[in-house]
Amino acid sequence: MSHSDREFVPLSLAILTISDTRTAADDRSGDTLAEAAAEAGHRVAERRIVRDDRYAIRAAISEWVLDARTHAIITTGGTGFTDRDVTPEAVRPLFDREIPGFGELFRQLSHGEIGTSMLQSRVLAGIANHTLIACLPGSPGACRSGWRGILADQLDVRHRPCNLAELVLLV
Repeated sequence: MSHSDREFVPLSLAILTISDTRTAADDRSGDTLAEAAAEAGHRVAERRIVRDDRYAIRAAISEWVLDARTHAIITTGGTGFTDRDVTPEAVRPLFDREIPGFGELFRQLSHGEIGTSMLQSRVLAGIANHTLIACLPGSPGACRSGWRGILADQLDVRHRPCNLAELVLLV
């Protein structure tokens, strides 16, 4: 986990909160991600909240995937096992390539924080049209863990030996 002498390149991010109950006034998970991204030097180009509906989720993500100015989309919510949790089913068909290690690493990090409850996390990530899509759980703590434990490094072109930022920037 080293950084090269390469210069930092800020990415343009979109944040999607998936919830039937959150509003802009109480979207703590979206706020957590937006603050972390800004502190890292990235630009949050847009934020939205959509209901737990696979088609509403796909529509929002598809719009951003088509916009070449969007480098990464981070979602929060809908990754559990309740009947309303449909984020993985909504997002997986959009991937050109899935990143299996993302979910594996997230669950490994989560095990230290929440023990075996991490089994109920269906976190996933992939690339669609040179855009990273990373789907995190709906709690601020899980968003912090996902950012600090994975995304902070992987969205930084200086991170070595490799990073996901290079894939979305085509560096």
